[in-house]
Amino acid sequence: MTSPVVSIAYHSGYGHTAVLAEAVRDGAADAGATVHLIKVDGITDAEWELLDASDAIVFGSPTYMGTASGAFHQFAEATSKRWFTDAWLDKLAAGFTNSGSKSGDKLHTLQFFQTLAGQHGMTWVNLGLKPGWNTSEASENDLNRLGFFAGAGAQTHNDLGPEGVHKADVATAEHLGRRVAQTARTFAAGKAAV
Repeated sequence: MTSPVVSIAYHSGYGHTAVLAEAVRDGAADAGATVHLIKVDGITDAEWELLDASDAIVFGSPTYMGTASGAFHQFAEATSKRWFTDAWLDKLAAGFTNSGSKSGDKLHTLQFFQTLAGQHGMTWVNLGLKPGWNTSEASENDLNRLGFFAGAGAQTHNDLGPEGVHKADVATAEHLGRRVAQTARTFAAGKAAV
């Protein structure tokens, strides 16, 4: 069986979301996927073609003012050319985001990604983890320490650079990458069996 192709379409304003994109890449590659990192604020025709040829697309953006960044919104609008041709129909999708505060309205960004995926007829892959850090014996170093289900949510203090991305959030993003790659392999096997 060929390895699944996973592309990570992301925008990073200050480098924090890029750290998460790289972690998603590492997790997917660890699970045997061929992975492409695509910065949406400078996307080329060749990179659009990589997205079209992918089995799964993972969306990533910082959460600014309660939603994905303006650069990601421009990319989302540009995907309408794919919508008209059903180019992404039945692909897998997932998402991740980062903000400066614990909530930061990250859920809204993840729901924006889910809606975008739904408009394209894609199948959403959730995080697949119970929430961490929700008992007195738990730790902020737990996977899914911020308790998101829809995708990977991360929090980085505004006064820290990319090196300040919390290690548990990096590990959660790696988990998401592995899950997407494993799900893509399962979907491919199911299609082959039909």
